[in-house]
Amino acid sequence: MNFKKTIVAFLFLSCLIVCQQSYAQTNYSDVKVDELTEAQIAQLMQRAESVGYNDSQLEQMAAAQGMKPAEIVKLRARVAKIRKTNTSDNKVNTQATDDFSARTYEDTDSTSRGKGNNRAKTDLRDAFGNLIPKIFGAELFKNNDITFEPNMRMATPKSYIIGPDDQLLVDLTGDNEANYKLQVSPDGNIRLQYVGLVQVGGLSIEQATSKIRSVMSKTYPALKNGRTSVAINLGNIRSIKITLLGEVVKPGSYTLSSLSTVFNALSASGGPNDNGSFRKIQVIRNNKIVSTIDVYNFLLNGVQTGNIRLQDQDVINIPVYQTRVEMSGEVKRPALYEVLNNESLEDVISFAGGFSNKAYTAKIKVLQNTNKERRITDVNADDFRKYNPLNGDKYLVEAILDRFANRVEIVGAVFRPGPYELENGLTLKQLIQKADGLKEDAFLNRGYISRLNPDNSLALLSFDVDKILKGTEPDITLRREDKVTISSIFDLREEYKVDIKGEVRKPGLFDYAEGMTLESLIQMAGGFKEGATPNRIEIARRIKNADANSISAKTAEILNVKISGDLKLQDTTFVLQPFDIVSIRSSEGYRVQQQVKVEGEVLYPGIYTITRKDERISDIIKRAGGLTILSFAEGASLKRPGPEKSIEEELKRDKNGKLVGGKSASNKNAIDKEEEEMQKMANLKRLQGVGVQDTAQLIQEVKILGSDLVGIDLVKILKSPASKYDLLMEDGDVIRVPKQLQTVKVTGEVLRPTNIVYSPNKSMKQYINGAGGFTYSANKKSAYIQYANGSVDAGSKFLFFNNYPVVKPGAEIFVPKRAPREKFGVAGIAAVSAALSGLITALVLILR
Repeated sequence: MNFKKTIVAFLFLSCLIVCQQSYAQTNYSDVKVDELTEAQIAQLMQRAESVGYNDSQLEQMAAAQGMKPAEIVKLRARVAKIRKTNTSDNKVNTQATDDFSARTYEDTDSTSRGKGNNRAKTDLRDAFGNLIPKIFGAELFKNNDITFEPNMRMATPKSYIIGPDDQLLVDLTGDNEANYKLQVSPDGNIRLQYVGLVQVGGLSIEQATSKIRSVMSKTYPALKNGRTSVAINLGNIRSIKITLLGEVVKPGSYTLSSLSTVFNALSASGGPNDNGSFRKIQVIRNNKIVSTIDVYNFLLNGVQTGNIRLQDQDVINIPVYQTRVEMSGEVKRPALYEVLNNESLEDVISFAGGFSNKAYTAKIKVLQNTNKERRITDVNADDFRKYNPLNGDKYLVEAILDRFANRVEIVGAVFRPGPYELENGLTLKQLIQKADGLKEDAFLNRGYISRLNPDNSLALLSFDVDKILKGTEPDITLRREDKVTISSIFDLREEYKVDIKGEVRKPGLFDYAEGMTLESLIQMAGGFKEGATPNRIEIARRIKNADANSISAKTAEILNVKISGDLKLQDTTFVLQPFDIVSIRSSEGYRVQQQVKVEGEVLYPGIYTITRKDERISDIIKRAGGLTILSFAEGASLKRPGPEKSIEEELKRDKNGKLVGGKSASNKNAIDKEEEEMQKMANLKRLQGVGVQDTAQLIQEVKILGSDLVGIDLVKILKSPASKYDLLMEDGDVIRVPKQLQTVKVTGEVLRPTNIVYSPNKSMKQYINGAGGFTYSANKKSAYIQYANGSVDAGSKFLFFNNYPVVKPGAEIFVPKRAPREKFGVAGIAAVSAALSGLITALVLILR
C-alpha cells in the first residue's frame, strides 16, 4: 500500500511540473500591442480561429492570460482594422474577377435628389460595376462659386416692364430743370406735377418714356423743340413672386427681384432634381408657355437662349426627362446626358467633349434595355449620326489596344537600337542598315530573332550575323513584333577586372585594358604610399588548367616583381592579365606612429607616442610624471577601443564618454548609432531570454558586456614593472587615473538607487540595504559589482551561504531583474486538466 502511495505522489508531482511548463509557454501580462507587427496580430487571430474562437473569445483568452485592459482595447482596434482591410481586398479581388456577363445593371434613373430620395453614390454603378458619372449639369445650380444674382447697379433695361411699387426717376434738363421720384400705384399710375395722372403700368421703360414726354410737352413746350429733355429711370426695384413646379429640388413660391431671370430662379431652387429635364424647362405666363430653356446651350456654348426676365406670377415648370443615356470610358466628360428626339449618338459624343486620345473610335459598345432583359450591340463609326439613342442606353468607349500593328525592334550591338516601322518586305539586313550598322564589338557568329507564333507563343530564330551581312546566307523577312538581338562580345564573357591592394593611395578594382602594365595600374591607384616598397610586389594570377584530381594542384600562380619606385618607363615592363590581384607590401622597418592617451591624476596628462614595441603601462605613467597626491591607483583603468577607434576620436569625448566638438552632425550620428546598436543587442537578448522584459536592465547589461575597458591593477604594475600585470601598450589605448573615489553606486532592482559614501567596513549586502534593499522583482543571486578599473565580479554561494565580493571605492553594484512569474490562465487550466485526467487514469490502473 505504501508503494502505491509513493507512485501516486510521484505522478501528482509530475503533473504539477507538466502544468507549470505548459503554462509558462504563454503569458501576455507584459505584451505591448503597439509593438506587435501586423503579421503577429494576424497569427494570433489565426490561432484563435483554429480552436473555434471568435474575436470576443480572443479578447477573453488574452485577458485570462494576463493582458491588461488597456492593451485589450488596442488589440480589439488592431483586429478590427485587419478585418476591414481583408474585407476590402476581397471585394476588390471579387470585382476584378467577375465575368462581364455576370454583371448586374442597376436602373440609376429611378431616384430623386429632392425630398430625401437621394441614392448613395456607392449604389450607382455603371455596366462594369464602377461608380457611374454624375448627371451632366446637376452641379450648375448648386455650385456656390457660380452666382446668377442680377446686377442691381446697371442701367435700366429698355425692355423692363413697369409694375406696381416701382419707383420712377423723372429728370428734366435744359430750359426746364426738375427732378421727380414717383411711386407707381397699384393701379399702374404716377402723378406728375402740373400734368396729373399718367398710366404707365404694363409699359416698358421705352414706352413709358415716350408717353411721359408726350403728356409733359403740353406743360413744357421746350420738349417739342429739343431745348428740354426728359429721362426716365428706375429707382427702387420691386419684388415679384414666381412659382417653380415639377421635378425641381426645392419646389415652391419664391420672392425675387423684378430684374431676375429664369436662371436666377433655378439657382434659388437648386435646379432640376434627378428626374428633372435640363433641356425643356418651361416659363408659363398667363397660362401660356412664353419660353423654353435648354440648359445645355449654356453649359456647352455659353449661350443663354430663352433665359428671359421674369414677371410677377410667372410659373417655371421642369418636366420629367424623356431620354437619358450614359457615356463612359474614353471620353473627356463621362456623365449622364439628356437627349432630345432629334439628336443622335454623334450629338451625345459632342456633349461628352469628344473622344480622349486613347479612345477606340471605330465602334462603340451600347448596352440597351429591352422589355425583358438587357442586350449589347456595337455601333460602327459610320452609324454614329444615324443611331437614335434610347432611354437607358449605356455607351462604353473602349481604349485602343496596347500593341503595335507595324513594329519591329533591334537591340544590342548596333548604333541605333530601338523600335522601327515594319515596311512591306523589310528584311533583317535592311533593319540592321536602318540601325546604322553594327558596332565594332558585335558578336558576328550568332544572333537571334524573338518571334511570336500565330497563337502568341514565343519562338526563337537564330542566324549568322556575318553571313547575313555578306549575303552568303539567305536574308530573313521580318514580321510584326519581331525582336532582333545582336550581342556584344563583352556581353558574352566575364567582365575583365584587376585588383590592387595594400600600400597605394586608392586601392580597389579597376577595368582591365589590353597591354596594362603594373606601373600603369599603380598610377591609376594614386601611386605608392610613403611606407610602400616597390622591391617586393606580389601578383596572384588565376590558374585555368589545374589538375582537378590532384590534391596538391595549384589554385593560383604567385609572381614577385620589382619595379622602379618613381614609376619610370623601362625597357622591360610587367604586363598584367585579367583578374590579376596585385599586393603592395610595406617596407621593412617602416612604422606609422602609434599613440596612447593618459588622463586624470598624473602630473602631465595628454597624448604620448609609443617609442618602443615593448613599451608598457608603467613606462607611459613614468613619462607622464607619475601619479599625483590625489590619485586613486586602485581605480585606474585601461580603455582599449581597438584599431578602428583612434586617439583623435577620444579627443572629442567629454568626461562622460560622449562625443563633443568637431562636426555636430557626425558626432550626433555616431552617438545615435551607438545607442541604436545597444537597443538592438537588448532586443536580441530579450528574445533569447525566457520572460525577460526589462529593456533598461538589458541595456545596462549590454553596456557592461560591450565595454572595452581592461581591468588593470595599477598598484601592482607600479610595484612590479614589466610583470605580467604590466601590459604592453597598443595604438589608441587610454589610461585613466581617477581622483580618490569616496562613493559606491547602487543601481538596478533596489528600492532607491543611489550613491553611498564608501566605508571599508561595509559589505555588498549592507550597501544594497543602504539603497532600500531588494525590490520584489530583484534577482538576488545574479547581483554583481563593477569596479572603477572596469573589472566585474559576482557573488558565489557555498552551501547555504552567499559570498559577496569585496566593495571598493568607486564601484557600482547592479541588481538585475528576475523573470516575471507567470500567471495561471486558460492554457494553464487546460494543462492541469489534462494532467489530472492522466493522473486519475494512472490511479485507476494502480488500484486495480
